[in-house]
Amino acid sequence: MSNLQPYNPKYDPLKFKTPGMGVDYAPSYWVKTAGKPPEDDGRVSGDIDADVVLIGGGFTGTATALFLAREHGIKAVVLEANQIGWGCTSRNGGQGHLAWGRLSRSEWIKKWGVDMARRLHRNSLEGYEVFRAMTEDPEIDCDPHGEGNLLVAHSHDAYRYLEGEAQICREVFGYDAQMISRERVHDEFVGDQEAWGAMLEPVGIAVQPLKLCYGYARLARKLGAKIYTSSPVTGWTTKDGVHALQTPGGTVRTRAVGVCTAGYTSPNLHKLTRYKNMPIMANSVVTRKLTEEEIEVCKFNSHIIFTDSRKLRYYYRYLPEGRLQIGSRSAITGTDAQNPKHLQIVQEAIARKFPILKGIETPYFWHGWMDIAHDMMPRVLQPDPKQQIFYSQGYSGNGVSFSAYASQQLANLISGKGVNEPDIPIFNSPLPSHPLRPVRRLGQHALYRYFEILDRVE
Repeated sequence: MSNLQPYNPKYDPLKFKTPGMGVDYAPSYWVKTAGKPPEDDGRVSGDIDADVVLIGGGFTGTATALFLAREHGIKAVVLEANQIGWGCTSRNGGQGHLAWGRLSRSEWIKKWGVDMARRLHRNSLEGYEVFRAMTEDPEIDCDPHGEGNLLVAHSHDAYRYLEGEAQICREVFGYDAQMISRERVHDEFVGDQEAWGAMLEPVGIAVQPLKLCYGYARLARKLGAKIYTSSPVTGWTTKDGVHALQTPGGTVRTRAVGVCTAGYTSPNLHKLTRYKNMPIMANSVVTRKLTEEEIEVCKFNSHIIFTDSRKLRYYYRYLPEGRLQIGSRSAITGTDAQNPKHLQIVQEAIARKFPILKGIETPYFWHGWMDIAHDMMPRVLQPDPKQQIFYSQGYSGNGVSFSAYASQQLANLISGKGVNEPDIPIFNSPLPSHPLRPVRRLGQHALYRYFEILDRVE
């Protein structure tokens, strides 16, 4: 670890050609508490031939390698530019939602009709069980806890909207989502002073995300996969169906490539993934340990996952070790990432929700890039049937649980088995591009300002 390059907080996937080479982790709480990283295979040193190459050593790359080895007998090579779980895998909130992308179930119905929405919901439940099984694997120590998910209404209008969503969940999908009052939120779950009530979903698991990824990596290598770190892909050529992936230490040749780079996908990587995601930055903080008085006043009575209903939402949870973790949106560009105003936004949210914690120390503060799909839905597919190139991307901020299922399905595609329901939207069309690609960030800035106004008015 002593030879690592210093972490660069200004890294921006739209500005840098690669995520770096052998760069240290972001200073997240998960890195601090995950323990020693698992063994890897070091840097690529010389030319290599491989059956399958997976680019990216986060949730999806390591889990796909695991599924390829365990379910298909294929020993993949993983190429990671920096460290195992270096990207958003070690920078998220550790919230395992029942969510495929960012669209609500009512939006599924509006976009695809009731029948397809029901199939998507059924698919999400099946996929969630893949994630649950991974968290319960005795060889994966990821501290799973807090069964359930509470979507907290921050206003009366938000509460009414969630009432409609809960009704759809029960009557259309047979999914037992329930509305609960502000009083019950405070008595049983959390004393969030902004809560008007909440929608309680029965499904949801919180994890230590980097430990989860470390577990995937250990199992994958135990089954024969190779994980090369400090090995960014700096060039990619294809001839006669053979992909040559150049790294600083040598070229890796293969007939099948899986792209698992999420929000850290460089536009230079390959034309099939160029500008297919919009990298959006999110912040996260973890406070010092709370006192018994603070815990009692804040009514931290549950360790389930919480998300409020703002357009610019906050996601948070009370950690088993007695700290508060909370995150939200951040800067628009990497150069602005360390502006103190972004930490101030989160600190102000803590003070509003839990007044006794106003000014509390937040010794852990970090940010990471999410891969937001332009239509808010993820994809797991082979975008061009003539090329053995596959990707699983566009998780849109809900990748902790979805990545486990997506990795299983990506492994099925790469192996030639295919997915069970190829006509479901997440499997049957590529990630869309954006018609205003050069000015997307100007639009993002305007949208943030608009959302701030809406949230303030509500």
